[in-house]
Amino acid sequence: MKTLLIFGISPKLGTGYQISQLAIQCQPKWRCIVLVRDANFAKQLAEQGIEAYVGDATDASLVKKLCELAGSNATIISTLGGITGNYIAQRTIIDCAEQTDINHMVLVTSLGCGDSWPTLSARAKQAFGQAVREKSLAEVWLQTSSLNYLILRPGGLVDGDATGEGRCYHQQEVHGFIHRTELARLIINKIDDQQIDNRIYSVIEPSLKINY
Repeated sequence: MKTLLIFGISPKLGTGYQISQLAIQCQPKWRCIVLVRDANFAKQLAEQGIEAYVGDATDASLVKKLCELAGSNATIISTLGGITGNYIAQRTIIDCAEQTDINHMVLVTSLGCGDSWPTLSARAKQAFGQAVREKSLAEVWLQTSSLNYLILRPGGLVDGDATGEGRCYHQQEVHGFIHRTELARLIINKIDDQQIDNRIYSVIEPSLKINY
């Protein structure tokens, strides 16, 4: 049985939540451990068979406890968003993973992080720049850790059903959007196929166009 330890699940049906739903639908069913902020949401997840705990990812003692519970063969997935404290939370997760001998992690950031910063428009830098910089720091911390990693930089995230059209691009500038459900599907497939290859990928659905 595969074990996932997921950080960044919210009750707003985001990518982390979609990953958890796919994990418990796998045959055989994957073990899924999550950290959430809301006790009522944790109860809902528990009713689905997900091991849900309430707390904050900056709490090193709690994160380490969850890493120990998950076991060294687990794969950590972090889809943490937000502006303030993202890097500290990600660093805490990575450090605790190292301390408990977990070897694999999938980190979801965004287009514009790291070496893709110059591809952001001035408007995007003004609107999302702080969040992107926090996530960029997290990428570096993971890259310089002892973990085997997969870093995914999705384009704009939108609601809707998975399409099977999501594509990963390595060292190639791309722009676009992707459904959260499609990103979740790609992550599950990458883990299932053992494709955690210490690379960074930009992820979009090339044919997906959004009109505002």
